[in-house]
This record gives sequence, structure tokens and C-alpha cells, in this order.
Amino acid sequence: MSTPYCPFPNQFRADIRSGKTVIGCWASLASPITTEILGLAGFDWILLDAEHSPNDVLSLVPQLMALKDSVSAPVVRPPWNEPVILKRLLDVGFHNFLIPYIESVEEAERAVASTRYPPAGIRGVSIAQRSNNYGTLNPKGYFPGINDNITVLLQIETRKGVEAVDAIAAVDGVDGIFVGPNDLAAAYGHLANPAHPQVQEVIRHIFDRARAAGKAAGILTGVESEARRYLEWGATFVAVGSDLGLFRGATQALRDKFKAG
Repeated sequence: MSTPYCPFPNQFRADIRSGKTVIGCWASLASPITTEILGLAGFDWILLDAEHSPNDVLSLVPQLMALKDSVSAPVVRPPWNEPVILKRLLDVGFHNFLIPYIESVEEAERAVASTRYPPAGIRGVSIAQRSNNYGTLNPKGYFPGINDNITVLLQIETRKGVEAVDAIAAVDGVDGIFVGPNDLAAAYGHLANPAHPQVQEVIRHIFDRARAAGKAAGILTGVESEARRYLEWGATFVAVGSDLGLFRGATQALRDKFKAG
């Protein structure tokens, strides 16, 4: 019986690091069916959200399975920058991480270390888990290679994070900096108004500092004009909508066609 080849290289990470523009979509509905439909659309990446949605490890695995034959790279946002949470997500097969609420170099370093096996990091070792095809991949290929095929994207969403953005972006192993626009707006006193000029100025500053460090810059927006502006400002991984927003908008538009007022 032949041994399956190791799933390297991580093309999404290579694209992010090369500066290629990759367009994504958010998945918050916690359904493998809606995630599979998003995958069929052909986005470059799909963000499976476990911070602001009811996803957990057991609901994320079927969504990974639903994207198995898709061109869309699965990216996960864990609920927190916590090594045990990240370990479990790594073991079920995630290679691309968007880690929220990063405010310091120490937190950035912990995020990277949590995704690497020793001696480069602190990831716990299981020799048979979904990430290595339940132990059927050649361990002499998987274990030496996996550390260099994990994408780490860090989310800046507070004033403290903005103040430390240069140091955070400089951390080895960080592949990109992502802006959380709504939390950032709240941090600057403009709750629910990320379009405020002060917030937009800070967003552009984060993009500039990420690019100055040679790292990718990213953001989420469901507004087309904003997405195009962010791309012009140098963002290269941009989520241009969400399953929840698309479904809500389409259902309300359909209702409005037949129900006056």
C-alpha cells in the first residue's frame, strides 16, 4: 500500500508572502452546506469564523471536508490566541490562521510558537490526527515540513495593537496583518462606524506599516467601494462579503419584490 504524499507546499501561504492579491469571503453560518456553496464560487480563500459565530471544532471539521475539493483555501479565526485552542485546530487540519486581538510582540510570538512543533514552538505532538491523514503520511515528510507551511495572520483591532504594529509585523513567522475594522472603530470612539475618517486613516496606517515590514495586509468589508479602496491602499488579502450578509441581503431583497412597505 502506497503512502500518501504530504500536502505541501501551502499555496495560500506562498501567495500571501509573494504579495499576490487574494480575494476571500467570510463563513459564519456554521453550516457545511453553505460553506460548500461558497467553495464552489471560487474565492481564493474562505474564512471559517470561530470568534463571532457558533462554530467549534466539531462544526469546523465538516466545513473543512466541504472545502476539500474546492480551489478556496480554508482559513480559520479561532476565538482567542490560546495554545490549546490552536493545537486542536491544527490537529483537525487547519494550516491557515487569522488570530484575533493581538496587541504586543509577546502575543504575536505566542501565536507563532503555538503553530510550530518544538524546537521552533510549543505545539503538542500527536502522530495520528487529521492534519497528517491520521498518521498515514510519512512522518519523515510531514513533521519536518509542516512548520514552514502554517500561515499566521494577526488581527489588529485596538489602540494598543496599532501602537505596536511595527514590532508585531516584524515578528518572524508572521505572514500578514489583518485589520478588524469594527473593533478598531470602537477603540477610537466610533462604535459601529468604521467609515469614520479617523478610523480610515488608522486602517491605511496599518496597511502601510505591514507593507513596510514586508508583510501582507488584509481586511473584511461587505461594501464594494470600500473593498476597492483598500485594494488601492495596498491590501492584498481582502474578504469582500460574508455568507450571513449575502443570505440576509438576498432574502430581504426577494421579500421586497413582493411585499410593499
